[in-house]
Amino acid sequence: MDAFFASVEQRDNPELRGKPVAVGGSRARGVVAAASYEARKFGVHSALASKIAAQRCPQLIFVKPRFEVYSAVSRQIRDIFYAYTDLVEPLSLDEAYLDVTENKIGMPSASIIANQIRARILEETGLTASAGVSFNKFLAKIASDMHKPNGFTLITPDKAEAIVAGLAIEKFHGIGKVTASKMQHMGILTGADLRLRSEEELVRHFGKVGRYYYRIARAQDERAVEPHRIRKSIGSERTFDVDLTEEPDLLARLHSLAQEVAQDMARLQATAKTVTVKIKYFDFTQNTRSKTFLSEFSSSDVIYTIARDLLYTPQLPQQPVRLLGISVSSLLYQHDKQEGYQLSLEF
Repeated sequence: MDAFFASVEQRDNPELRGKPVAVGGSRARGVVAAASYEARKFGVHSALASKIAAQRCPQLIFVKPRFEVYSAVSRQIRDIFYAYTDLVEPLSLDEAYLDVTENKIGMPSASIIANQIRARILEETGLTASAGVSFNKFLAKIASDMHKPNGFTLITPDKAEAIVAGLAIEKFHGIGKVTASKMQHMGILTGADLRLRSEEELVRHFGKVGRYYYRIARAQDERAVEPHRIRKSIGSERTFDVDLTEEPDLLARLHSLAQEVAQDMARLQATAKTVTVKIKYFDFTQNTRSKTFLSEFSSSDVIYTIARDLLYTPQLPQQPVRLLGISVSSLLYQHDKQEGYQLSLEF
């Protein structure tokens, strides 16, 4: 999807259309969760500190996120995907891989399917989407980013290696900022530079993932689309407009986060054994506190009780808190449980 959160806000509020919009944060503090294309022209992007975003774009309009709306729209879009194939691997609320080698409409052209899906998304949601089509996941992802917004790109086998060779290393999906910086210091600036390095050298510098870098430099990616990819954790966090210092405020926010996490667990039919609390202070230092249990749990009351205990371990935060987060892990999904498994009592 194109600038998904911001596009939903512009769709639902005509006064925001054509204007620079940031979802999340405020002029004083916080972090941008998404930016409209009008805002991106000023260098505003997701994960940017709101204060910096406001400096770069003085006319920037900050909008509070409505995650329940974005989730509902995401489900609507995913239903469109399933009209064409069951091999859908979601990456986030606004992005997914689809394998349409065999599809429900008997269409031999992936390009036609991609454009049909884009047209249906626009008709049914009023939002634009960009699509990339190719013969593997890495190339399809690269293609989807090449002509945004509202774009379509096809990478055929005869053009794949040349496109990868000319691609800046920071544009490679799977190569983050830190790794890209390390590669640049090694003189690896493009896909062509990456291809000159041996697999042995890449593994020596980057570990096992070096084998992946070796293959994608050659436009090779054998990963299958995984429709049932297992999530390893479920979490929610919030950056506050005003630093929290009072115990009742901290506990109220923690309780709200526990409810959000429990709702996601219920939707995914998951239980957990580990709770982690993340605390970021006014000076951006942070710590995490975690505890694992033998029994499974899923209710918001249990999650909140554990998180509250962690908040007091070893003591309640003594500095102003700008962010709180709760995540659960050691997940077990209902469809994986054996018939007759031992029930646990909530506490």
